[in-house]
Amino acid sequence: MSCPLVYVLVLNYRAWWDTLACLRALERLDYPRWRLLLLDNASDNDSVARIRAAFPEVRLVELERNLGFAGGNNLGIRQALAEGADYVWLLNPDAQPDPGALSAMVRLAEADPGLGAVGAVVCDMDRPERVQAWGGGEVVLKWGLIRLLSHPAQMPRLSYISGASLLIRRKALERVGLLDEGFFMYGEDCDYGLRLRKAGFRLGVAPGARVLHKGGTSWSSSLAADENFAAYNVRLFRKHAPWPLLAVAGYCLFWLVEYGLRGRFDKAGALFRGLKRGWRLPLPLLD
Repeated sequence: MSCPLVYVLVLNYRAWWDTLACLRALERLDYPRWRLLLLDNASDNDSVARIRAAFPEVRLVELERNLGFAGGNNLGIRQALAEGADYVWLLNPDAQPDPGALSAMVRLAEADPGLGAVGAVVCDMDRPERVQAWGGGEVVLKWGLIRLLSHPAQMPRLSYISGASLLIRRKALERVGLLDEGFFMYGEDCDYGLRLRKAGFRLGVAPGARVLHKGGTSWSSSLAADENFAAYNVRLFRKHAPWPLLAVAGYCLFWLVEYGLRGRFDKAGALFRGLKRGWRLPLPLLD
């Protein structure tokens, strides 16, 4: 019996140097049956030329405009499913998987058909001993709390798999659908995890799958990124929370306290701009 076919989707936007490092890491995978689909999200620099020069054999799709994380990956997911993929692995371009990462995730998924998605142990690129996310994170819809998990003991609280490394079963994609493109950036992985669970799927984390990830933090990111982060998280609570106003209020209070304790009042301004914008973002008529 042949092993399942996995399509690996890497979505580049401007950061060709990270993407090249990711592709070099993928070359070391020990999984025998995978195909790479590299998508460029209409980068306005020389990303495509640099990637083609370093990896001329790689299948690279150039998008005509920037569709965001969800839109860009959805294009790749549609192509992967049309070509017979059993699983689709969304991998951030600033991530580098260990050679056995994909094998470990597929092994776990194949052992439990009830898993809709499987994550990895995502570790900090600069401090590999530090766990960024044990697969993903927790969403408390009542109180507007979103936080990454960092230890296997927290698995019962797992609400979503991080989009840095997200392996999705074909059956789950066919039943739940694609990523919600209303989340242009941030929140799409949380949304998809909640939708998977609502549809009856469970989430898993393969302890033997390690992925190094650069990523950013709310303290080092730009104010524009902070505003986007708040806007799309507000959209998430409006879409899923039983009491959206209470969830958004709790979310706002948490970050105001955090920013105040750190003296980052400039970020508080970005938070309020994001809250205002997020409340106006359209929601899908049907999920």
